[in-house]
Amino acid sequence: MPSVLRNDNLRNVAIIAHVDHGKTTLVDAMFRQSGLFRADQEIEERLMDTMDLERERGITIAAKNCSVVWKDVRINIIDTPGHADFGGEVERALSMADGAILLVDASEGPLPQTRFVLNKALGAGLKIIVVINKIDRQDARPDEVLDEIYDLLIDLDATDEQLEFPLLYAVGREGIALRTLDGEGKNLYALLDTILAEIPGPSHDPGAPFQMLVSDLGYSDYVGRLAVGKIFNGTARSRDSLVCIGEDGRSVPLKVSGLQVHEGMRLKSVDEVQPGDIVVLAGIEEVKIGDTICNQQTPRPLPRIRVDEPTVSMKFTINNSPFGGKEGKYVQSSRIRERLLKETLLNVAIQMETNEDRESVLVKGRGEFQLAILIETMRREGYEFCVGRPEVIYRYENGRKLEPMERLLVDCEEQFLGVVTEKLSARKGKMTNLVNNGKGRVRIEFSVPARALIGYRDEFLTDTRGTGIIHSLFDGYGEFRGDCPSRFTGSIVADRTGNAVPYALFNLEPRGRLFVVPGDPVYEGMIIGEHNRSQDIDVNPCKEKKLSNMRAAGKDENVVLSPTKPVTLEQAISFIREDELVEVTPRSVRKRKTVLSAQKRHTLRAFRMKNKSTG
Repeated sequence: MPSVLRNDNLRNVAIIAHVDHGKTTLVDAMFRQSGLFRADQEIEERLMDTMDLERERGITIAAKNCSVVWKDVRINIIDTPGHADFGGEVERALSMADGAILLVDASEGPLPQTRFVLNKALGAGLKIIVVINKIDRQDARPDEVLDEIYDLLIDLDATDEQLEFPLLYAVGREGIALRTLDGEGKNLYALLDTILAEIPGPSHDPGAPFQMLVSDLGYSDYVGRLAVGKIFNGTARSRDSLVCIGEDGRSVPLKVSGLQVHEGMRLKSVDEVQPGDIVVLAGIEEVKIGDTICNQQTPRPLPRIRVDEPTVSMKFTINNSPFGGKEGKYVQSSRIRERLLKETLLNVAIQMETNEDRESVLVKGRGEFQLAILIETMRREGYEFCVGRPEVIYRYENGRKLEPMERLLVDCEEQFLGVVTEKLSARKGKMTNLVNNGKGRVRIEFSVPARALIGYRDEFLTDTRGTGIIHSLFDGYGEFRGDCPSRFTGSIVADRTGNAVPYALFNLEPRGRLFVVPGDPVYEGMIIGEHNRSQDIDVNPCKEKKLSNMRAAGKDENVVLSPTKPVTLEQAISFIREDELVEVTPRSVRKRKTVLSAQKRHTLRAFRMKNKSTG
């Protein structure tokens, strides 16, 4: 039996929390109180949200590392996303951790995304510290939330040791942690001390050769490709000759050109790294997440990072509309493919398949939100392309058709219970739990097919007048539940190229909800509105008022149009049907028909109807 030692100078801790439960704010406070910054130093809020999209949306999208030093021990903090769609980020982040802090809102309690990440942490055998945050809220109910946490852990088959977790209470915004509810606190020292006392140092075999599991990738203009991961055994120095073992078992030699470790949010160059360190290693070009970097003499691969299979696919294709190439920097199919291939290397949860036509690519991910974030990132980088409607990936086992299911948690006012239940029942949803806390709001759990939720979120907000909260979590595959409606309305489609005219739009308003405003450029096949009825209609939004030299009362009234909501990327993706696309450019998001010509669409429709009647 190999002897196992622990590196007590290190702690590797992941922070688990649902969206908006205060995780990033708590990390800010840990930075301040660990002496990382000077007392008078000005620092911005939410330091860990380094991406523009994270700051705008207030969520964590990519797993990131940082560190603080407390009582001469370096605590590596691994920030995990709170959204299940970024599950690939969670799995690779947890591969570097030896323990986890479960952060739960004192009012909302554990929610679906908390369940998802916690399940992964328990499966990895991590030591859990529970922190009930925001105990200063007026609607805080810490005792009930603690009971819910116990119920969740029992439901996830936690061991007796995992159930005996250390418990702390916190006000993350104020930087306060307490051991008891009625205790007094002025800082986070109790939390930092608990991490040192309860989370074990990383274990290693002192006789084993160097082994490092690649959990993340980066790039530097100076040293090239960077491999980020945890050292499981052994030590390494700069200029060492090592090998990288890929998925196929092939060894690629490499020479270490640089070693860095985290110091706060920054990276610090070091000459030597120890077991348990989370390291950024430079000196290799061909490396993938899950590869093992190890000793040349005794190469031993570590178990690869495995992630759940994708559940949703979307078609990415070039933009062939009349406005194609006018707003984007990268428009060629080869550039789009290259960018998507780079994403598959950096994100283990994204997969890509090239279609036969070479102009389109099928991208698979964990959810429509994850793919929407990818699309938004690409358009900000200057890419211009079109995407199709998200489609769920079915499985077939023993002749049965299986589809991905979602566990849906709805929190809404009592008066909207009827309409929410009715809409979800129509989408093949099944109610599994209903809790009425007697304060005017109800919490309902549903089991719903993943495809039924595409496009439902906007409808839900409308039905609950913006007061409802909805969370979903992938709940495995289940029996196919039959066809369910996706959209009851048709599209209002422009029949020519030009600029939208107030007079024409005013006359089109009774037909449905419009997406364009006067002066917007339109083209044949572009969707300019949502029709009140189920069928599509082709209209002329460029039609101007006929002018004559005859004057009559009431003929020169001012045209006043109803305000239109700006089209967002998520709304556009959830709105389109199977025969429609979203045109994405750095400056615009437009909806359009796959076949732009009205004549060709009419011919195709007639051909389908003929085949249906003869078949």
